[in-house]
This record gives sequence, structure tokens and C-alpha cells, in this order.
Amino acid sequence: MNIRIGNGYDIHQLVTERPLILGGIEIAHEMGLLGHSDADVLTHAMMDAMLGALSLGDIGHYFPPTDPKWAGADSIVLLSQVNQLIHTHGFSIGNIDSVIVAERPKLKPHLKAMRDRLSSTLELQPDQISIKATTNEKLGPVGREEGIAAYAVALLVGR
Repeated sequence: MNIRIGNGYDIHQLVTERPLILGGIEIAHEMGLLGHSDADVLTHAMMDAMLGALSLGDIGHYFPPTDPKWAGADSIVLLSQVNQLIHTHGFSIGNIDSVIVAERPKLKPHLKAMRDRLSSTLELQPDQISIKATTNEKLGPVGREEGIAAYAVALLVGR
């Protein structure tokens, strides 16, 4: 069996007058994440984990922030494109494990909706996607509520 593991990480700054998008879900909050696309750190970390597992670089290689084409892009659309690339290389996702690090808002009520949206996009069963949420115990930029970060690990299986 040919299996590959990749990890991903992303962090974006919190700012006013931007929607907060995590896992493809808009979450009510007074601040959102700043970025060239919708700045969905969870989806970005997952994409980087998937690409990293096959040594295909990172999302900046495929969707550069210098290209106006990707301004305001929906990360769920980008995730679908990365998934197709993975399939083109003869692999499928075994599972993805992830964690979002944020002081606020409380994310537990939104985890199922995120998981459902991501598993549907990736054509997976919901139990193939794990999303956890934690705080940074008020330490560092995430702890000071300057940003939100996410980590992901993807297991890919050769077909």
C-alpha cells in the first residue's frame, strides 16, 4: 500500500469589516480574517497538508496572492481543485486531522457544519475529517486575538 502524510499550517490576521470564514462556513463575529482570498485558515492548512503529502509545494504555488485572479476566492473552490490534483496523481484522502487555534469566537457549535461542508467538498465520509478547536491560552498573537491559526495533517492513499 502506498501511503503519504503531509502537514499544513496557516495563520491570518483578524481585522474589522471582513467576514470570518472557517471550514467554508461563515461565522458571526465582529472580526474576520485578512487575506487575498477569503483567508479561510482551516481550509488553507488542509490544502497545504494534501499538497505536502505528494511533495507538490503549497497553495501559494497554485493560487499566488500576487495574482488578481484569486482575489476574494472562495477557499472551498480552491480545495476542490487541490482534491482533483491529488486524484490526478493517483491518490485519495484516507483522512484529515486538524485543529483551529482561536481565542474567540467559540467554535464548538460550528465544527459539525465545517466538517459536513469539507467532507462534502472532498467527497469523503464525515468521519474522515476531524476538526478540533482550542485556544492559545492568551499567549502570542493568537492569544492576543490578533489572528487565528490552523494546523492539519492529511493521510493520502495511492489507488
